[in-house]
Amino acid sequence: MIISGKDLSARLKAEMAVEVASFPEKYGRVPHLVVILVGEDPGSVSYVKGKAKASEAVGIRNTTIRKPDTISEEELLGIIDELNRDDEVDGILVQLPLPRHINEDRIIAAIRKEKDVDGFHPMNVASLWMKQPCTLPCTPKGIIRMLCEAGVVLEGSNAVVVGRSNIVGLPVAKLLLDANATVTVTHSRTKNLGEVTHRADILVVAIGRPKFIKEDMVREGAVVIDVGVNRDPETGKLCGDVDFEPIEKKASIITPVPGGVGPMTICCLMENTIECFLRKMEK
Repeated sequence: MIISGKDLSARLKAEMAVEVASFPEKYGRVPHLVVILVGEDPGSVSYVKGKAKASEAVGIRNTTIRKPDTISEEELLGIIDELNRDDEVDGILVQLPLPRHINEDRIIAAIRKEKDVDGFHPMNVASLWMKQPCTLPCTPKGIIRMLCEAGVVLEGSNAVVVGRSNIVGLPVAKLLLDANATVTVTHSRTKNLGEVTHRADILVVAIGRPKFIKEDMVREGAVVIDVGVNRDPETGKLCGDVDFEPIEKKASIITPVPGGVGPMTICCLMENTIECFLRKMEK
């Protein structure tokens, strides 16, 4: 079974669109997401276009602020401060990565927690680990949604996460733990990595290396979630961190690249924007 994040996200966005259509009568307006794009990185430009398209589909107001990669850190902080103080802005997202002369941690921390739709603010991260209400990071949230929609039983499952980033690896491990899975976090320096991944009922791979996980590293019937987006060094085509074709034959469930986790990340961004809006309106 291949989980199509594209199909699932389309269904969820249609459901969100129905909800958002009722907001002008209830609250006088719709949610407003502001995305800040610094520079012209092709990947970032593509992601931002995808977010604008998803916002249109859901009925969310979307504003993209584009700035050259020569912008100073102080100027960028000034823009964020203005957006923080604007009551008509419900969600703020600064597209990463940023130019080297800008401190990403400082930029993320400058966004008000209540408007942090990425779930990257230190206080949102702390709330996640303390089991308190918070905005969840989009990719991990999307992964859990995909697993649940596919009917995967998380409780009691042996889950292995390959990758320990703050954006995917660590938060998805925490969400799996919260769902009562038994979780092992691994990385590129894990000894006998293949032996560890081969024990997984659920394998989540976010290591950023094309086709890193080979067939012999996955057990028969495993659920495989591939978060990676890479270029195949041989063909130049998009591929994941998992060697898809041979592993598809062994896995009970697998996500493709593209069309798997990526669309769900943007879908969950829309959901987070709506949640931030409703929390403010219902205070």
